[in-house]
Amino acid sequence: MDLRKEIQRNPVADEVQALIAVVIPILQGVLFAIKQEAIADAGGLPSIRLRQLPRLYRPGDGDCGICFEYAIHDAISNGNQLILDRIDTALSQHCRIRGGNPDSILFGAEKTGAVQLIQTAREILTDDSSLLSGSKGRPVKLKKHIDSVASAFRKRAERELLPASINGLWKADLFVGRADPDQWVGTTVKINPRQLEGAKGLRLAIVPSQQGRNDAIRFDDQRNLIVAPVPYDASFMEVFYQGWQIVQQFIHADARVPREVALPRPPDRQVCRFLEERREFPILDVIEALRPMAQPHLLETREEALEINLRKGASSDTGLIVAPVPARD
Repeated sequence: MDLRKEIQRNPVADEVQALIAVVIPILQGVLFAIKQEAIADAGGLPSIRLRQLPRLYRPGDGDCGICFEYAIHDAISNGNQLILDRIDTALSQHCRIRGGNPDSILFGAEKTGAVQLIQTAREILTDDSSLLSGSKGRPVKLKKHIDSVASAFRKRAERELLPASINGLWKADLFVGRADPDQWVGTTVKINPRQLEGAKGLRLAIVPSQQGRNDAIRFDDQRNLIVAPVPYDASFMEVFYQGWQIVQQFIHADARVPREVALPRPPDRQVCRFLEERREFPILDVIEALRPMAQPHLLETREEALEINLRKGASSDTGLIVAPVPARD
């Protein structure tokens, strides 16, 4: 699987220009996510017109790694201090996992039922890796049950075979912990705190902090989750998510400006008008035509390959992830 990181290099200036700047890599990601057979049938990448995109593109859960989960995982793995300080506090003071630096394993699941561990969990987990679920009794060994947890995502019957203390662990987005004491917690990550759900085996919830609201780490007794709000670069991250919404709504509207209820914000609709005016042109040409209209030097693109270990399922439908990385200063 390929990973394209769109790294913020400058503050957001004009909103429409910033939206165009993020729509460009998202359009590229959508184009490159089209299956090779469909691209060949359409005459190759240079021949695909913007109006053809709705008929060729099949959305999938992982097509855009703007997912808040990847941003959090990347921040923990690479030691982003703003995020790391909050996670360190949640682990040490609330989960009683102390010693060593926090680490993260990204646990991904697709609509198709193929369940994957992205990154090399085998290199992190050991036979002694303990999962702390917050329930009474001895912690379970995470590595021993990881295949069963993956299988439980696809098959409801498999969930009944999991230990009672972790039969909801298949809902985890990450496993967060410390490799030194070799202790981990099932973690749910939601960009919308109202979508939080508790489950047996989940212990930690990571949500973006919200301006004007208390961002203290707290225990949610209704969900049995320790909720850790983390800093959220609203300026860039929200613009990036808005750009993804623009592209998806444009595709859903058959490569035209969608109804106002779908995109009620005027800047979003303006970007869609720019796209609709160019629907008869090849997508690669449209992307080049948009570049002079975009905010200059907002993003830097880096490409790399992700190692994926399929634990259940024969294949992965997701070939490309587009991930936003906000400025750290």
